[in-house]
Amino acid sequence: MNAYKIQLRNVTKVFGDAPERAIQMLEQGASKHEVQQASGLNIGLAGVNADFRAGEISCVMGLSGSGKSTLIRHINRLIDPTTGEIWVDGENILELSLDALREFRRRKMSMVFQGFALLPHLTVHANVAFGLRVRGDDADQIAEQTTRWINNVGLDGYAKHYPDELSGGMRQRVGLARALATNADILLMDEAFSALDPLIRYEMQDQLLSLQNDLQKTVIFVTHDIDEALRLGQHIVILRDGLVEQAGSPEEIIENPINDYVHRFVEKRV
Repeated sequence: MNAYKIQLRNVTKVFGDAPERAIQMLEQGASKHEVQQASGLNIGLAGVNADFRAGEISCVMGLSGSGKSTLIRHINRLIDPTTGEIWVDGENILELSLDALREFRRRKMSMVFQGFALLPHLTVHANVAFGLRVRGDDADQIAEQTTRWINNVGLDGYAKHYPDELSGGMRQRVGLARALATNADILLMDEAFSALDPLIRYEMQDQLLSLQNDLQKTVIFVTHDIDEALRLGQHIVILRDGLVEQAGSPEEIIENPINDYVHRFVEKRV
């Protein structure tokens, strides 16, 4: 359980054409802002190195524009890097064929989005079953898994409801059930609870911690909230301007902030 499940090595993302000059400037030590000003290109990540252990909740946090959502989308290759390597279970996933990438997404990794991303014309049951149907699972298995996860996230009795009949917290529970139903090893959560009211957000954090106690998934949880990161994360990665500013346990982040930037985050905790 101590092995690294996911490793990012010098992952850089330059949005725009002809990124070579921008890459060269970054490699020579120029900052994200200096490169953007000189090249006119947008720098999403500026050379990220990060390790995520199997079976842990790792929280990736930072201010808006720090690169945290860009980073998580690299892990399932919704975005491909300009340079760098992304290793999952010892395999560089940038080398996967298109067919292998599809299989990787269907079976090894699931994602929960901030905006729920439910299909409005489908019931709760059909939304939760969607990933299983796409990958062609047996109908009886789909029915069993779907019902199980609807109940496990506290939505028993809502299987026939549609998303617009549910509260925000309930819709996010549907999204969580859909991600868990595929039994993927890795769960990516991009600001999954940030749109919820504070009380519902706290309840969803409790739900995730309770489920994780049994499931031991490798969870990458993106947040801008230090309190949420400290409550959920066994490992925290703080980004700034497309680079890792500090990574470590919650205790390390609180007790030994590496600089004033990290210290300001810690000061804001409740």
